[in-house]
Amino acid sequence: MAFIDGIKEKARADVKRIVLPESKDRRTLIAAAHIIEEGLADVIMVGNEEKIMDGAGWLEINLDGVKVVDPDTDPKFEEYAQLLCELRKKKGMTIEQARDLLKSDYLFYAVMMVKCDDADGMVAGACHATADTLRPALQILKTAPGCKLVSGFFVMDVPDCKYGSNGSFVFADCGLNQDPTSEELAEIAYSSADSFRAMIGGEPYVAMLSHSTKGSAKHALVDKVVEATRIAKERYPSLAVDGELQLDAAIVPSVAKSKAKGSEIAGKANVLIFPNLDAGNIGYKLTQRLGKAEAFGPMLQGIAKPVNDLSRGCSWEDIVGVVAITAVQAQMAASK
Repeated sequence: MAFIDGIKEKARADVKRIVLPESKDRRTLIAAAHIIEEGLADVIMVGNEEKIMDGAGWLEINLDGVKVVDPDTDPKFEEYAQLLCELRKKKGMTIEQARDLLKSDYLFYAVMMVKCDDADGMVAGACHATADTLRPALQILKTAPGCKLVSGFFVMDVPDCKYGSNGSFVFADCGLNQDPTSEELAEIAYSSADSFRAMIGGEPYVAMLSHSTKGSAKHALVDKVVEATRIAKERYPSLAVDGELQLDAAIVPSVAKSKAKGSEIAGKANVLIFPNLDAGNIGYKLTQRLGKAEAFGPMLQGIAKPVNDLSRGCSWEDIVGVVAITAVQAQMAASK
C-alpha cells in the first residue's frame, strides 16, 4: 500500500473537521470536492457561500456537504474577535483591529476556529507564503506543551526503494528553520520521530546528517551536528538517534559497515535530519525530481494544534493529501 493510501485509510477511520480558508483558489475548491467524495474529512471553507458555490458551478464540481463560514454573518465572529484581542493585547491590539483582521484575513479566522475547537486543523498556503500561513498559528495557537520549536517536515515516498521504511522517510527541517542551532536540531529530531510514528508507523531511526561520518571531516559545521546528536541522546534517552552521518552511511547497510561500525542507526535510518534549510530543501527536491518520489509537505510539527502549509505550486491532489495528513495529526493530538 502506498503511503498516502494508508494515511487516507487512517483519516476515514476517525473523520476530523479541517478548515480551508483559501476559498477563492480553484485548486482548493476542486480538492474540497474530492475530500468530501473520498470521506477524508469534514470540510469547512471560509468565505462568501454564494461566491464559493458559483465557483463550484463554474468548475463543475459538487460541494454538497461542505460547511461554509462567512465572517460577515458568522454568529461566532464577535467571540473570535474578543478572544483574538485578548490574546494579542500585550502587542497593542485593539478590538477594532481584531475585527478588521478577522474580516480581511481568512487565515486568521480559520486559526481562530481551530483555537476555539470549531475545527480540528487548518490547511493553507496554495496562495499564501509560508510566513503568512505560520504567523496566525504561532500568534494564536503557539507551540505544543513541552515543545520549544516549530519545524517543518516532509514525508518522502520513494518508489521501488529498499531503504528507509519500504521507501518512506521523514525529512526535516526542509521548509522553516534556516540555520538551526545544535539545540534546535535536537528538538527537530525528537519532533520528527513523533511525526514518523504518526504518519508512517513503526520505529523511527533518526540520522543527524552531515558531510562527515564519525569524524571523517573537521569543521564547525560538523561540530554543530555532533553536539546536536549529544544533546538529543542526553535529553531524549529513548530516541534512537546517531550522528554525525553522511547520507549513504545513514541509509545504506554496506556503507554503514565500513563508515560507521557499531552504530545502531547507520544503514537503517528512516528519519533524516538535515543540518540546515539549504541542505534540507535541496535534498527533498533532488529526491522528488530525480528519485521520482512523492513529497508530502511541508507539514508543520510542534504547534499546539494541526496547521499545515502548502507549496504555492501545489496541485489539487497535493491539497487532498495534506488534508488527509492533517486529519491524522488531529487524531494524534486528540489521543494525547
